[in-house]
Amino acid sequence: MINADTFRGRTVAVFGLGRTGVSAALSLVAGGATVWAWDDDKDTRISAEKQGVPIENLMRADWSKVDEFVLSPGVPHKLPKPHWSAKRAKAEGVPIICDIEILAREVAAKPEKDRPKIIAITGTNGKSTTTTLIGHILKSCGKDAQIGGNIGRGVLDLDRMHRGTYYVIELSSYQLERTKSLRANAAIFLNLSPDHLDRHGTLEDYGLAKQAVFANQTHEDAVIVGVDDAYGKSLCSQLKVHNGRSIIPISARRAVGHGVSALGGKLFSNMSKKSLEVCDLSQAVALEGQHNYQNAAAAFAAVSSLGLDSKEIGEAILSFPGLAHRMETIGTLRNIRFVNDSKATNADAARQALSSYKNVFWIAGGVAKEGGIEPLSDLFDRVRSAYLIGEAADDFAATLDSAGVQYEIKKTLKMALLCATRDALQSGVKNPIVLLSPACASFDQFKNFEMRGEAFRAQAQNLMGIDKPIKSNAEQDGEAA
Repeated sequence: MINADTFRGRTVAVFGLGRTGVSAALSLVAGGATVWAWDDDKDTRISAEKQGVPIENLMRADWSKVDEFVLSPGVPHKLPKPHWSAKRAKAEGVPIICDIEILAREVAAKPEKDRPKIIAITGTNGKSTTTTLIGHILKSCGKDAQIGGNIGRGVLDLDRMHRGTYYVIELSSYQLERTKSLRANAAIFLNLSPDHLDRHGTLEDYGLAKQAVFANQTHEDAVIVGVDDAYGKSLCSQLKVHNGRSIIPISARRAVGHGVSALGGKLFSNMSKKSLEVCDLSQAVALEGQHNYQNAAAAFAAVSSLGLDSKEIGEAILSFPGLAHRMETIGTLRNIRFVNDSKATNADAARQALSSYKNVFWIAGGVAKEGGIEPLSDLFDRVRSAYLIGEAADDFAATLDSAGVQYEIKKTLKMALLCATRDALQSGVKNPIVLLSPACASFDQFKNFEMRGEAFRAQAQNLMGIDKPIKSNAEQDGEAA
């Protein structure tokens, strides 16, 4: 754990006692702060108190005594409607922050020579794969790499910082809009597409929240920008005009000057005067698809900018075992391949899987995002049949019906999987793919996308006759490191 020593003697309110809230509260206590922590859910409060978190009813507290307020990233302070705790904080002029801001201050308080290197990753899609890949590369190269943030461990639950540590941090827009002090030695902006607009209001405001990843960088730091979407291309041009830092464009579609690109399945670096072939990405079994080629380019750019050897980085990329719930191959039944892409919670994320496979028996549905699956219509010819679940089933059915795509509406994921497997077996196609890529949030039927993916994995393993569960890609990654 990282002690929040910079908050010693201050009174800090904490709302939201999930993973990050508990770690923030305990970090603050360890650093000598007076902590008032609360959650609207009684069971969550009881669980947090058992872990040593001081509980104080913030609805009855004297907010005039509160110096700062740590609000869980998932709880809104503006749109669509500010939480009551955010209203109280604003009324008393109490700054609203999150755990990332606490970490940022702790890092800044250290002498320069003792600070960890920070690699920060944001974007609409690809964050988790890129974050995990960077952690894998660093560990493969013998570095002390800690991974956290919007994935895995809360940042204040990471091992204590020391010289030579690398913190690889996935950052959501929710976290970035409450972070003012973070300086990233390498900051990655992968892409931007419409998402979380209920929280940010407009695509422009969503993008501005993401751009906070570049705040506080110096000319010594690396700015890495994906240029395969219109927003990223425009952002990169703007940064080159107004920014004195090292701008490194990344692309999986074309060659880029002073950047990193994937062409013909191979990864090339033009970060120095001489173009370098890093590795053959077609040999990276866990990085299928053009979007993953861009993720690999981003990971290489970030790690290379910190001085690691290009050859070692390339070897580590090829040995990456992949990320659970993101185009994760579960196994096969006869000639059928089961792919768990539960993390695809919007159409743009589902596009990445659909564009990577043919002869797809597609399981989709849940709580739909704005636009539904209509943006995927150019890929419908890859879908042999669709199996629709959750709240979005009727709307998705209407879209598929108008496009002439065969579909069935099923109540449960289990039934959808059974029907998809039956049809794949009877289809006669050479290599059918049974793909869970919902293009939806999971909240109508599952607590989160991880639980949805675990359910798919377990059910697919039962169909394959596997008695002993297969370890997830993330668990394999931990062992390999």
